[in-house]
Parts: sequence; C-alpha cells; structure tokens
Amino acid sequence: MDVIIAAFQDALSLTTFLSVLAGVLIGIVIGAIPGLNAPMAMAVAIPLTFTMAPLAAIGMLVGVMKGGGFGGAIGAILLNTPGEPHSAATTLDGHPMAKAGKPRRALQTALYSSVAGDTCSDLVLILLAPTLAIYALKAGPVELSAILIISLTLIASLSGRSLAKGIFAAALGAFLATVGIDPETASPRFTFGFIELFDGLPLAAVAIGVLAVPEIIERLREGRTYRPQKETLSMSDGADWMPFREWLALRVPVLRGAGIGTTIGAMPGLGTTLAAFLSYTATKRFSKEPEKLGTGAPEGIAATESANSAVSGANLIPLLTLGIPGNLTAALLVGAFLIHGVTPGPLIFERDAQLVYGLFAAMIMANILVLVLGSLGLRVFALIVKVPPYLIYPIVLLLCVVGIYVSQGGFFAVWLMLGFAALGWFMLKLEISVVCFIIGLVLGPMIELSIRQSVVLLSRNPMAIFDHPFALLLVGITPLVAWMLVRDRQRLSDG
Repeated sequence: MDVIIAAFQDALSLTTFLSVLAGVLIGIVIGAIPGLNAPMAMAVAIPLTFTMAPLAAIGMLVGVMKGGGFGGAIGAILLNTPGEPHSAATTLDGHPMAKAGKPRRALQTALYSSVAGDTCSDLVLILLAPTLAIYALKAGPVELSAILIISLTLIASLSGRSLAKGIFAAALGAFLATVGIDPETASPRFTFGFIELFDGLPLAAVAIGVLAVPEIIERLREGRTYRPQKETLSMSDGADWMPFREWLALRVPVLRGAGIGTTIGAMPGLGTTLAAFLSYTATKRFSKEPEKLGTGAPEGIAATESANSAVSGANLIPLLTLGIPGNLTAALLVGAFLIHGVTPGPLIFERDAQLVYGLFAAMIMANILVLVLGSLGLRVFALIVKVPPYLIYPIVLLLCVVGIYVSQGGFFAVWLMLGFAALGWFMLKLEISVVCFIIGLVLGPMIELSIRQSVVLLSRNPMAIFDHPFALLLVGITPLVAWMLVRDRQRLSDG
C-alpha cells in the first residue's frame, strides 16, 4: 500500500502532470492532422524524453497515445480523412453526421466514447496485470521462447496483406537487433568499427526513420498539388451541444465497444482496426434500426471510438506481464522503458512497482485531461485540419532531425535516421509492414536471450522439449493458428 501511495504522489507531481498534459496536447494536435497519427507522434516525442524522469517520460508518451486516439476522430469526422485505418470506421457515421449540421455533436460523441472506452480498458489493466504477472513468473526461458515465437507470428500474420512480407519484416527487425555487443561473448557484432553502434541501433532514430520520415516526404510530395477541401466543416456549422444525458443513452454500444476493444487489445497483433470494425458490425447487428447506421447515427461513432480507444490500455497487459508489445505504440513504449533502464515483463512488478503504479495513475490522469482539453478545445482543434500540409510537414521533419541530433549527441544518428528513412520508403512502396519491423527490432534481444537460455537448459537436445508440454503445444499450434488467421482474413477481403 505504501508503494501505491508513493506512486500516486509521483504521478501527481507538477513535473509528471505537465509532461502528461503536453503529451495529450501533442497527441490531439498530431492526430487531427491528416496523414499524421499517434505512433508517428510518439516516435518524434521519444527524443524529447531522454532527460526526463522515467515516470514523466513514459507518462508523456502515454498522453500522446491517448490524445492521438481522439485526435484521429477530428479529421475523420470533419474532413472524412482518417489519419489511421481504425478511424475509417468513425467516418462511416461521423462525417455524415457532421455534414448534416452537427459537427460539434459528432465530435462530442467521439470524445466521450473514446475516454469511456480507454478508461474501461485501463481499469482492466490495473486489476489484471499484477495477477497475470505472478503466473508469468512461472514460465521459464523455454516457455518464454515459445510465447515470443507465437506472438511474433500472430503479429506478422495480421499486419499487412501478406504473411510472407510480415514474417520478412519481423525477421529483418530481429536481425538488426543483433547489432551491438554480443551479450554472451561481449564481442562487437555488425558494428563495422563504429563505436556509436556498440549499444545497438538507437530505437528513436530507427523508429522515426522508418515510420515518420517516409510518410512526411510522401505528404510533402502530394502537397505540391494541395487545394483546400471544400467539405471542411467548421464548428459554426452546428451550434448544438450534446447533453451528457443523451450520451448516456449510448451506454450499450459504448460498453460493448469497450469490451471488444479490451479483448482485442489483450491479444498481441490484432490491433485497433479490427476492434473498431468488429464493434461497428456488432452494433449494427444488434441495433433495432440498423438501416440508420452509415447515415450519421451516433451509435456508430460511439461503437467505433470506444473500441479503438479501449485497445490502447489493454495492449499494455501483454507488455507489462510478458514484455511483449501488441502493436506499434506498445513497441515504442518498450523503447521508452529500455531507454530509462526499465525492462518490461513480470519482474517489473517486483523491481519497479512504484513506477508501474505511477504509470497506472498517469493513464487515468491522461484520460481526464483528454476529456477536459477535448471539451474546451473542440473549436480550436477543429481548425487544425484546415492548416495546409506544406506548412505542417516541414516543421515536423525539422523536429525529427533536431530531436535525433540533440538526443543522440551528433550527426551519426541523423544519418542513421535518414538511412532507415530510405528503408522505410521502400517498405512503404512494397507494402511491407513497418509494424512488424519495429516489433521485431524491439523483441529481437529478448528472443535471442531466451532461445540461448533454452538451448542451455535443454542441453542442446531438441527432444528435451517434451519435458516442457506448454512450450511444445505453443510451438505446435503456431503454424496452424497463423494459417487460420490468414485464411479468414482472405475470406473477409474477398467477401
């Protein structure tokens, strides 16, 4: 109890509060700009957290993640331009509702539903994660290796259109994770004489390079033919406010969406897009007037926003209990943990319990700030979508370069970022999953260590795995599960 009290005091300190506040603002602003999204904002923000205290740094990134969840709905509703795939589900009812003269009501529905879904998943995380961590501690290196293999396979099979490309991206990321000092022999690997690579590839430079820079360059190229969108809707198009009691009437689709999003988020690799569309489909199926969905029904907005926001909190369940990031934002959070000397996994509840419970408090604080700032700034945030991209993207690109230069202490990391930007551009053109690449890079050291330990424990005898039935079961079903998921996805796309 003393640890929990101390953790909440840390979270309520002025430094942590201002960090979370700044993160929420950055997330909403970046998320509202078409073409930018929360993972890109987190990648750009990571260099800003190097000199911060661990809780303030991670709290800021959590704020970016949660603010970006609502910010994506702004562009989707007002411009019919989703910044992320999951926001496409919000456009189905959000934009028609805004065009019908109710943009403010549509944004309020999205805001309240997003905060509600996020809060529900956070409560599940807080209640379940410590208990699950106790069971996770009973898993040895052999079991952990099997869990990591099936998790990475699931992520590869569900990210992108091709299983082969997903596996290639994950394998490439895991291979590049071997750059640096060998943990067993202490000899340099693939450093090519560069002392700067002895600690491995800097995650911030790689993440910004493959994730943010190619997208910014593509948007700048498209911006040469930019024309103001005639369908941009301002808050003056609708002077109506949604009374909170009217939103409470949407509690069934909101709670259903929160449940679906929490369940999907707890499973590595499934993601926000699946949660949003599953919730929308379920709401349409159980609606008494399903024909209204797609024409501006608030139930559709509530269902999608509560579901995709609920994924963010639940994604931290496998991250904190097993050290496995379920999506790109969780992978970037792993990087932030490692930068500040904290290793996610079941032992984090023993070694850094105060930080974990402080993180829980910061997540609840971020939800409250999203609600407050979202309510106060609806009119201001709605103006962000009108800013021409040729003004926004050069500033973001400059922040990327300056942030990497300052945080890494030189031009080496900047050139490294630009090199990975070229790799990211080719991955973008070839439709190779950047998500799988980043998660492979983050999980690579853990996979290598657990496999090496497993080889020692099994005395280099493959048949000894039969003494570990749980690991044997996971390894056996991995290809079957991947095949079933790919088959079902192909059926959905064909249908």
